[in-house]
Amino acid sequence: MTSSTVDPLDFLDISSQLTDEEKLLQETVRKWVGDRVLPEIGEWFDRGEIPLELARELGSLGLLGMHLEGYGCAGASATAYGVACMELEAGDSGIRSLVSVQGSLAMFAIWKWGSEEQKQEWLPKMAAGEAIGCFGLTEPDSGSDPGSMRTTARRDGDDWILNGQKMWITNGSVSEVAVVWARDGEAVRGFVVPRGTKGFTTQDIKGKMSLRASVTSELLLDDVRLPASAELPEVDTLRGPLSCLNEARYGIVWGAVGAARACYHSALEYSLTRIQFDRPIASFQLIQERLAKMATEVNRGYLTALRLGRMKDEGKIRPHHVSMGKFANVNGALEVARTARQVHGANGVTVEYPVIRHMNNLESVVTYEGTAEVHALSVGQALTGIQAFR
Repeated sequence: MTSSTVDPLDFLDISSQLTDEEKLLQETVRKWVGDRVLPEIGEWFDRGEIPLELARELGSLGLLGMHLEGYGCAGASATAYGVACMELEAGDSGIRSLVSVQGSLAMFAIWKWGSEEQKQEWLPKMAAGEAIGCFGLTEPDSGSDPGSMRTTARRDGDDWILNGQKMWITNGSVSEVAVVWARDGEAVRGFVVPRGTKGFTTQDIKGKMSLRASVTSELLLDDVRLPASAELPEVDTLRGPLSCLNEARYGIVWGAVGAARACYHSALEYSLTRIQFDRPIASFQLIQERLAKMATEVNRGYLTALRLGRMKDEGKIRPHHVSMGKFANVNGALEVARTARQVHGANGVTVEYPVIRHMNNLESVVTYEGTAEVHALSVGQALTGIQAFR
């Protein structure tokens, strides 16, 4: 292969391994991101906001809950969903987070563990982007150890009473519905909590330097009374929320590749046009080495994501496989972002270029849906058979 035949953004021609349907989806989402997100995302990030009408646009593209069957969902393959996440996060992690939380957490919880009535009521509206959802699991003192949650659910006649606090909840204050997890003695139950329910309030978390183009909130539950029909009836253990998290983590495996690719692409273009000492900095050995390392990491991450996507479609994927993907791809993307920032010099710290935005976002991505350390321990347990969490 000569340099003239190389696609710098897909050095190993990995996209040739996608089906025609997956390629079309990739092109469609990439074009939407280019037209709708990239021209504005620097300003959205700078102002710490995201236009809510994006939800309906994403719904019209069929991207919300796209890997679920029925109820207005597209029923796409896991690989297709991953490709969409990659292209969305090439725009911004906040856009991919909106889709992930909506489809892989809130919608998946209702689709997998909800009653038929709950599915009929919420999933079509959520798939269309007419109703935004959030997922209330993390608490101020319960992040990597969800089993220690303090939010409680107790029976009062036929009703349930919820009390507690959830923290770092994407989409929290703009959601029409929250899926909230609470402890009932030894059981862990999920509940569908509509906006406006008495005792249920939200407040946004301010001062974020990461995921600024994303709504992050605290959920407060003060004697929230819910009918029995609000409970997700098909699960009463941690298996419920953990199954949802695994769906979202899978999307992150792909999304991180998109963020890394965007940073590498910006660094490559910048290096070819930035003149120092009467020549483009791309002509210097140290810059070429950095570009080579970034391109290698992007391609490695893409291959990892594609392999996991095929495994998921074949029903062969397990949580520790997803853990390896998230651990490797997000850490790799962070390294690409930091290297790209250096290539840009001082220009790399402004939102005129995407690198500092992606770098800051990835500092959240490496933590949420399971920290890098927790995923490393998940892989370690699979390798050794020894659990090291406690």
